[in-house]
Amino acid sequence: MVVMITLLSCARRLAVVVLVMLVCIATDARAQSDPLPSWNDGAAKQAILDFVARVTRDGGPDHVPTAARIAVFDNDGTLWAEQPVYVQAVFALDRIKALAPQHPEWKKTQPYKGVVEGDAKAIADTGEKGIAELLAVSHAGMTTEAFAKTVADWLATARHPRFRQSYDKLAYQPQIELLAYLRAHQFKTFIVSGGGVEFMRVFAETTYGIPPEQVVGSSGVVSFELGADGTPQLVKQPKIEFVDDGPGKPVGINRFIGRRPILAFGNSDGDHQMLQYVMAGPGARFAGIVHHTDSTREYAYDRSSKIGQLDKAWDEATAKGWTIVDMKRDWRKVFAFEP
Repeated sequence: MVVMITLLSCARRLAVVVLVMLVCIATDARAQSDPLPSWNDGAAKQAILDFVARVTRDGGPDHVPTAARIAVFDNDGTLWAEQPVYVQAVFALDRIKALAPQHPEWKKTQPYKGVVEGDAKAIADTGEKGIAELLAVSHAGMTTEAFAKTVADWLATARHPRFRQSYDKLAYQPQIELLAYLRAHQFKTFIVSGGGVEFMRVFAETTYGIPPEQVVGSSGVVSFELGADGTPQLVKQPKIEFVDDGPGKPVGINRFIGRRPILAFGNSDGDHQMLQYVMAGPGARFAGIVHHTDSTREYAYDRSSKIGQLDKAWDEATAKGWTIVDMKRDWRKVFAFEP
């Protein structure tokens, strides 16, 4: 009897082990068969899969040659979080604070006084001119190499005020999977953003797998100079050269990519003209918009938001049947650090 009980106990344990193994195998098989595991099954995910299948099917009516498979993505709010303040703006304010001890005159001069004192209203009251001045001063007066190191050092220590994670950890997991999926089907993926090109190039490759030469963004004037030791160097100047936002995005695509993309993803009216430009081309086209609807896992905002306003682009997307990704409904996971 004791032997029989022991055998039954062993059999039950073995059955449990086998069941666990089968579950693991099934989960692994699903992960391998599903290229977008952080996307919930639904219209948005299916639209992406269908589009890629159409344009990559040899001999199909919508087949697109490899060289023409260009995909462009906005960064802020499309590839990583942009609330409550644009990441690059946070960097600029932190940079001004770090430089303040070398500029005692800033204690009496706006907008610097507002930054030093943490007075957001005073900064806002200086308007676009004041904000532009802060960005110019915080990003200039150093070589491009020194600037890249400054950004990298800041990213290593700065933390998002709500999530307490480094900002590069706030990249959207579903979008990282989408970028990888597109590249696996021989798409060339680009960032086309209003953010500073040299700021984004610091983290774009490690965070998104997008190399520096495939980042299009706003840029300041850079001059060639000889250092004190005669070494050639590029020095950032406090002057804006090109703004890659709104209507500037199609211009930037033409200038730096040289091909009209067949797929574009954005999240705000700042991406509207880019989406229009992409969809105006011949053949198969895809326009996607990330709609921020999840206040629990991220943020919920659209028409009335001062950061990432989604108004006119949303109306056109709805009218023309572009793909609108509802973050709460369509994403199983928002960030990689979610359980």
